[in-house]
Amino acid sequence: MTKHKPVVVVTRKLPQVVETRMMELFQTRLNATDQAMSKAELIEAVKTADVLVPTVTDRIDKAVLMQAGEQLKLIANFGTGVDNIDVETAVARGITVTNTPGVLTEDTADMTMALIMAVSRRLIEGSKVIGSDNTWQGWSPTWMLGSRLWGKRIGIIGMGRIGTALARRAKAFGLQIHYHNRKPVQAKLEEELEATYWDSLDQMLARMDIISVNCPHTPATYHLLSARRLKLMKKDAIIVNTSRGEVIDENALARMLEANELGGAGLDVFEHEPAVNPRLLKSSKAVLLPHMGSATLEGRIDMGEKVIINIKTWVDGHNPPDRVLPSML
Repeated sequence: MTKHKPVVVVTRKLPQVVETRMMELFQTRLNATDQAMSKAELIEAVKTADVLVPTVTDRIDKAVLMQAGEQLKLIANFGTGVDNIDVETAVARGITVTNTPGVLTEDTADMTMALIMAVSRRLIEGSKVIGSDNTWQGWSPTWMLGSRLWGKRIGIIGMGRIGTALARRAKAFGLQIHYHNRKPVQAKLEEELEATYWDSLDQMLARMDIISVNCPHTPATYHLLSARRLKLMKKDAIIVNTSRGEVIDENALARMLEANELGGAGLDVFEHEPAVNPRLLKSSKAVLLPHMGSATLEGRIDMGEKVIINIKTWVDGHNPPDRVLPSML
């Protein structure tokens, strides 16, 4: 805790309204260029900042944290996940870590549903036909056929806020809701969604038409969808990921798409962002987006407001509302 205006270093450009408010409240150092900070720049930042405001693209690992000055007491992550931060090392060094949960739920669920639609109904392929080449020859009864959503089964991996929001949308589209989670959701919610819980991920994967990845990336979920598990899926099933790329074995997924062992994939996240697997880029069965699932102006402003509340609460000597502890991961 500090009584003077804390020195707050923001690693990326944020919405103008958020930056303006931060400048009013704190000694804020902004990133006008919006270029991701190098490791050396991150180390310089933690040496001088009371508060660091990083994003998902900033790796605040042990090597960075070990260089932190005594004054660094809060890392207020501008993001829902904290897989970019070594929380255990931070807490061991007396640094509080916070995130911005809950504010991106609806936006991410919207994008997940959009990807399901795009892959199932071949929207990107169709859009490209009416392009500069304009190769469309007119309507044909057997051309550009996709798959109907109504009546299909969706298996949601991770029934947290986003998974639940997706389930509500999917139900409205006539999909049958199935899910795998660490434990079943409350009976009332399960009844509302008419959802079926699967304790066995393997068994669920083998029976679904659509799989959606909505769990966070933790050491326990790294390559949760391994080559072995991906092989369990039906050959015409599609997989969508708006969570974290590391949850899926990307090479195995690319191989299966090449071999026509899957119906398609819709990916908003990648295992080695911003690099994208070249094999995925070549696949006509893959719809690829540049990590824009939560990219709405409203969502980004809400995230900024959460960051500000976390910093202000800490300045006032209280535990921030969105504090993250190693035991929670």
